[in-house]
Parts: sequence; C-alpha cells; structure tokens
Amino acid sequence: MSSTELTDVVGDYAAESAVLTTVRHMLVEVIGEDYALAVDIDMDTSFNRDLELESIEFVTLSAKLREHYGNTVNFAAFLGDKEVAEVAELTVGELVTYISGCVARD
Repeated sequence: MSSTELTDVVGDYAAESAVLTTVRHMLVEVIGEDYALAVDIDMDTSFNRDLELESIEFVTLSAKLREHYGNTVNFAAFLGDKEVAEVAELTVGELVTYISGCVARD
C-alpha cells in the first residue's frame, strides 16, 4: 500500500469516526440519555432491533441531520431508496457510511 493510499484510508477512518460521534450524539438527543446509557451505540447498532426507533424518531433524526449537515445529507432520500425490510435492518454504520460519502463528495 502506498503512502497516498494509506493516507486515504486513515482519512476515511477519521471521517467515519467523526460522523459516528456526531450521529451518536444526535441519537442520544432523540432517544433520551437514560435509554441511550443502556445501549452501546456503534457501527453495528440496529435502529430497529437495538434502539427501537419509532417513525417519529426517524423524523427527528432527519431534522437533526439536516440542521447539522445542511443539504449535503438527505436522510429521507437515503431511506426512500430502501425496501421496508432494509429499513428495518438499518444500522448506524450504514448511515455513517452514507453521511461520510455525502460529506466527501461535497
């Protein structure tokens, strides 16, 4: 691996790590600190199974993402491209990867 490729990998990891921190903070605001303390929110955390997010909470998360990232991240469009079963199995990591890609393109 060349030094340029290594720099890109490290940069991608740092970007995803920063996005995960931001998303984790938003989720704590959405689901409440007491509930969030019982769940380790990481890349494998499921919105449905682990966090038990309701549709209104997805709307609140979407608003927080738009407030933070502006038009760079369109959470509604991201969800709209998925089948119902895919949304039910959506993980924090998938969202973080999507956001990181949007931010990198911006």
